[in-house]
Amino acid sequence: MKLKEYLRFVSYARTLEELWDAHCRQMATYGFDRLIYGYTQYRTATSLGDPEDFVILSNHRREYVDGFLGDSRYFNAPMLQWALNNDGAASWGMIQDWATTGDLTPEQQKVVDFNKSHNVLAGYTVSFNSVSVRSKGAISLSAAENRNQDEIDAMWEEHGEDILLMNNIAHLKILTLPYTPPNRSLTKRQREALQWVGDGKTTQDIALLMGLTAATVEKHLRLARESLSVETTAQAVLKAALHNQMYVMEA
Repeated sequence: MKLKEYLRFVSYARTLEELWDAHCRQMATYGFDRLIYGYTQYRTATSLGDPEDFVILSNHRREYVDGFLGDSRYFNAPMLQWALNNDGAASWGMIQDWATTGDLTPEQQKVVDFNKSHNVLAGYTVSFNSVSVRSKGAISLSAAENRNQDEIDAMWEEHGEDILLMNNIAHLKILTLPYTPPNRSLTKRQREALQWVGDGKTTQDIALLMGLTAATVEKHLRLARESLSVETTAQAVLKAALHNQMYVMEA
């Protein structure tokens, strides 16, 4: 898709699935055939939060995603460290520069070696502007295995502004769409009960509105807390809201 056509499509996308599929295909036209997008709203000075709370989208092979996230390699990834302290786009050529000057830590070098073992060698990282000190989003654009960094840098010189714009718009759209982390989905009744809590209703009010007993409402709220891995109903409302799982309009 041309830029205007792509932006129009993203503007009207109704689900993460259709948006992500189109974005992956769009980036592939520029030579980026493997992407991994990540966003957290639980960042602290020493952590990015629980990985199960991240918004993660990727078309990498499952074994790469599992190894990168499951073993916490992501936290020592050189380009992620760059993204946490910068906004905009950066070439992965920086990694070679850091290796040459000895600026990679042993932990970072292990991530570089892991990426090499999966032919994740050339590419760009885009770090998005943060709206709060607790949030951060970035996307890794990995080039096809037959492309080297010099070729990708030359392509970026010509098309980089458009690619950066498309990724920023896709990111802003993702923030508006419902996202369900693995194993943390809510049932329709659990969502409805949380929505009424968010509207300030008491358990007795909710029971009347939903045509249930107060005990059944409490059960739905308890199961919602368990699904979202939180201790209080207020935390459940907040987490569901952060992932756009409340007041959802059916696509």
